[in-house]
Order: sequence, then C-alpha cells, then structure tokens
Amino acid sequence: MAGPLPVSPLALKLPALPAVDGVRLAVGEAGIRYHGRADVLLAEFAEGTTVAGVFTKNLCPGAPVTWCREVLPGGTARALVVNAGNANVFNGVAGQRAVEATAGAAAKTLGVKPEEVFLASTGVIGEPMPAQKIVAVMADLAARLGGSDLAAAARAIMTTDTFPKAATRTARLGGVEVTIAGIAKGSGMIAPDMATMLSFIFTDAAVPSPALQAMLAKGVDHTFNCITIDSDTSTSDTVLLFATGQARNKPTDDPAHLADFRRALGEVLHDLAMAVVRDGEGAQKLVKITVDGAVSNHSAKKIGMAIANSPLVKTAIAGEDANWGRIVMAVGKAGEPADRDKLAIAVGGTWMAKSGGVVPGYNEAPVVAHMKGREIEIEVDIGLGQGRATVWTCDLTHGYIDINGSYRS
Repeated sequence: MAGPLPVSPLALKLPALPAVDGVRLAVGEAGIRYHGRADVLLAEFAEGTTVAGVFTKNLCPGAPVTWCREVLPGGTARALVVNAGNANVFNGVAGQRAVEATAGAAAKTLGVKPEEVFLASTGVIGEPMPAQKIVAVMADLAARLGGSDLAAAARAIMTTDTFPKAATRTARLGGVEVTIAGIAKGSGMIAPDMATMLSFIFTDAAVPSPALQAMLAKGVDHTFNCITIDSDTSTSDTVLLFATGQARNKPTDDPAHLADFRRALGEVLHDLAMAVVRDGEGAQKLVKITVDGAVSNHSAKKIGMAIANSPLVKTAIAGEDANWGRIVMAVGKAGEPADRDKLAIAVGGTWMAKSGGVVPGYNEAPVVAHMKGREIEIEVDIGLGQGRATVWTCDLTHGYIDINGSYRS
C-alpha cells in the first residue's frame, strides 16, 4: 500500500497516558513490512504479574493466537512481543517455529521462561514470518526497556490504522488507587467474536488470574464484541490484560471488592472499542444502533449486528440517505423473532415508522439533517419483549474498497 492513509475524520486524540508500575516498554524497527517506522513492541512485566486473555473464534487462527492459548493457563506473564506487518497466519509448521523462535529469544534476553512470553502479530495473512528480524532486534529492545511510553507502543502496532488508540482510568481496590491503561489497533477485518484485532491492557493492581479472566471476558462481551466494521472476524484477534501487582493492594477475587476495578476496566475497554470503530477503513460516520423490545438481550444483539453489518444500510448512511426500508430488511434477515406490524424505527430521535407503517405526518427533514452529521443514531423497537442491546459500526464508503483493494500491493 503506497503512503500513509489520511487520518480518519472521526479520530480521537490520545489521552494523557500514565506509566504503569511493573511495566517496561520499548519499540523498534524490525523492517518486517514497514520501513522508517517502529513495527515491533517489547513489554517486560514485574515478577508475579498475572494475565488474562480472550481470543478470536475464527477457526483458522494465527500461530501467535495458538501460542497464547497454550500458555495462558499458566496464569503468569513476564513479557509481551507484538509485531505489525505480518500476521503469521496460514504458515503451517513455519509459523509455529516463528513463534517459538520469538518467544525463545525474548525469554533468553530477559531471563524468563518462554511460556511466560505472550505474542501477537498483525498484518498480511499467508506470507512467511521473518522471525529472524524480530530476534535480531531483541537485544536492542531489551537494552532500551524503560518507563511506559504507551503512545509509542500504540503507534508501533498500527497497520491500516490512521491514528493510535489508547485509554486509561483509575480505580479504588482495597483502599488503594490503581491504574488501568490500554492500547489497541484495528481498522478493518473487524467483526469480533471476542475483541478487536489486537488490544493490550496493563494495570498495577494485584488481581488473581481467574478473577482477571472473568472480568475481561465479561467486559469484552459488552464492548469489543458489540462493534463491527465489515462483518469479517480476524484470524488474529487478541485481547490480553496484565496485572503487575505493584500497587500493593491485597489480592482478592471478591466481586464486591472488585466492583470499582471492574467499572474502570469496562470503561477502558469501551473507549478502545469506540476508537476502533472511529477508525474503520474509509469511515466517515460513527453509527450507534440500539435495539429495544426484542424477546431477549441475545436476540436484540443479533438484530443489532444484522443492521450494523448490512452493506445496504451502511452505504445508505454513507450516502446520507434516510432509507429506513433497509433497516426493516436487516431486522427481518437476522433470523430472530420479529413482527413487521409491531416494528418501530427512529433515526436521530425522529420516529419514522411505527406499527408496521410510516408515522402519520412524518417529516423527513430532521432525519436528513441528522444523516449529514458525523455521528448517526438508529433506534429499533421490535415490540415483542424486554430485550435490549446497543452495537456500533461505521458507514461503508469507497475508501474501504480503495484500502483493501491495494493492501498487499
């Protein structure tokens, strides 16, 4: 792909990002695909760091995902290595050897066990991973470990992203203030069955691995699993949460004691997920879809995702066309209980259709005005129950085709 992409008009500025005690970071240039920019990240964690992870449900996962799944039950982490430019997917035995070489090099350099090293890769699928390039810069990365430059880390893991993504919160845990900070990358091939393409969250809290895993899985389900760019679930989707314990709070798995931490973690995950949607390839508009009145929350979510993934709905939004008929179509194709004579649809707070027909005296003008904005809101009332869900997506423009039509060239 020639040259950097223009920054999304929906881009967010990076917040002020704190250092996280027990986390040391370094970025470098391995030249895997990109030149003249950082494309590899090394993170080192304090001894005793616990870890949780959630991964893609794609049945053709990358070798790094397989590696992480295998070492995650150990519950502890000492390092993370991430590269951009090559996903190390569909590389067979060579892909497995590449992750073993990378983890081995990081472990030897840092004096830790290979099974305490977590890996993630993002980029082109089906091209051999030049692991030797990562191995070659490992010693230099280790020598430069220091602080927690999360902004640099967020930039190093970008591929077709047009802006770096990060979020942070604080929480009270056992009377101690703890910090949570995370980064993410993702722009296309986003229809997670767990998370965006890559996201890494760091905290200085002390939290046992099982409790950490439960909170991450639930938090992801309400954030990353509620976004979609193009309905395509990546082979590399990975979310990892590392808790270094350096805040010195008393470790606990009591849900009541973890309530504020859980709240802060959920907010970080939400912010990162929204940043990914805002950077959808070619996106010009952020779209929030709320479904009420479904027979269950699960049913509401499936209907919402059917709307969010519909090319006809997304292109209508791109063209600023108040075509509610396409929303009706998407509701009906979701395969969930729906009754056309009870269905109601609103855009931008204006109800366009109710009880299976156009609202008497409906004036399209405020809807047209809303469609011209950057942030679009769609509400659907199924009229059958109490189920509710909110999902987010973006419009579908020619930019998406331009980016993906030339991704390997």
